[in-house]
Amino acid sequence: MSILTPPEHEHSAAIDAAAEWLALPPHKQIDRPIVPHIREQFGLSVSEAIEAIREANLRRERAA
Repeated sequence: MSILTPPEHEHSAAIDAAAEWLALPPHKQIDRPIVPHIREQFGLSVSEAIEAIREANLRRERAA
């Protein structure tokens, strides 16, 4: 188990927050490309935004 440094922990929390937001029903989402939106809203890099999308998809699959 690795110990997260503050920046890594912040990014992890931001990815989790974005994934949680993305997992909401579609009516809560916006009509524009999602990657730029979550990058702006949650302060993520492109790879972090993609990770958040993957996590949201996994959460939706588990909930189904």
